[in-house]
Amino acid sequence: MRAALATLAADADHENEDFAAAAPGAAVLLDGAGVAGAETGCSHGVAWFSATLGGLLLSGITSRPTRPLTDCLGDAIDRVRRLHEGTCDLVHRASPTSTVVAVRVGAEAVEYLVLGDSTLLLAEKGGAVTAVTDRRLDEVGRQLRGPLDSLPTGMPEHARALAEYRDALTGRRNRPDGFWIAGPDPSAAEHAFAGTLLRGALASVTLLSDGATRLVDRFELASWREALDVINSSGPEELIRSVRAAEADDPDGRRWPRGKAHDDATVLHWMLA
Repeated sequence: MRAALATLAADADHENEDFAAAAPGAAVLLDGAGVAGAETGCSHGVAWFSATLGGLLLSGITSRPTRPLTDCLGDAIDRVRRLHEGTCDLVHRASPTSTVVAVRVGAEAVEYLVLGDSTLLLAEKGGAVTAVTDRRLDEVGRQLRGPLDSLPTGMPEHARALAEYRDALTGRRNRPDGFWIAGPDPSAAEHAFAGTLLRGALASVTLLSDGATRLVDRFELASWREALDVINSSGPEELIRSVRAAEADDPDGRRWPRGKAHDDATVLHWMLA
């Protein structure tokens, strides 16, 4: 197993709420989410939630190699819930949540799971690259964020619109007419995108948080193939550096409207071939 990992918090004074880890035969990446400036009902915080869930998920994937990934995720969510349900308000609208990308690599097959707007890149030995991303959050977001995108990032008006947008988005969380994400309810795992591929067909798998995919899916400055070429040639750190350079060229979000000028960015690249 040969894996490379890079992660960078949105700002120097901001706790990184992404979590990524790898073990023999498995890798996970989670992007924790809360509601900025709002009480979460959880005394532990978003970073604790994503790291705890990620660690338990990775343990479940490796210790129970025949258990489906969706079941492993449901088990991990349930265990995290039981860890803090006695001290935290888990029905609070702003309680911590997280996206999840998980991969298990066996002798013959590669299993994967994606929940939320993080991305898994599957690179075939022939050169084709497939991005597996859960776009349900984006689809709901487009319905709600019109007023937000018309305002410069960092302005008081933008901050107020962002708070209203996040509140509306939270109301659509883990609902059939909304989007699904890992939170206090284990049943969310049943709505993840999951699949299995032949290991022999793949050259690599790459797990990315949405802060690292901006160069492709928000800024449209590169294709998935080009982003993967950067990772292969210069490492995950270079892709994140390219994202930060683009963000610096548009600090007010006028060219690329976005809720945050910068976001936590994480890349875990696993070479299989």
